[in-house]
Amino acid sequence: MSHGKFMRAAIKLAEEGMAAGRGGPFGCVIVRRGRIVGRGNNRVTSTNDPTAHAEVTAIRDACASLQTFQLTDCELYTSCEPCPMCLSAIYWARIPQIWFANSRQDAADIGFDDDFIYRQIPLPLEKRAIRIRQVLRKEGLTTFRRWTDKTDKVKY
Repeated sequence: MSHGKFMRAAIKLAEEGMAAGRGGPFGCVIVRRGRIVGRGNNRVTSTNDPTAHAEVTAIRDACASLQTFQLTDCELYTSCEPCPMCLSAIYWARIPQIWFANSRQDAADIGFDDDFIYRQIPLPLEKRAIRIRQVLRKEGLTTFRRWTDKTDKVKY
């Protein structure tokens, strides 16, 4: 199977989702051993879920299909360079390879500008556009200590 075939599948999902009014023009497939195991397109506006980006929906689909939370032997094909949220989800899913068609600049050119978020991430907390404050750390650490002591935890 070629990279072109899988990328065309991702682009087709973007087209279908957009035409059906599900969300923005983004599609994604996840491939394992030459077979598509997860599919997704942007569903932000149709589900009122700001996290329902194509990559996230494809990761959810692949994980459900494979009954795992780690996709270490998969590749991801997406119609556009992943936004910071999707890139983080890809890292959490442990997907070792990303292929993309449109760049994040291409997305910015049509009104999907993630550069603001990319620029926020390295800023100190007090300089970010969204206020971030820490409270009740001592109480919060109690749960973390319980996790540390938990003998039947599933690490991820």
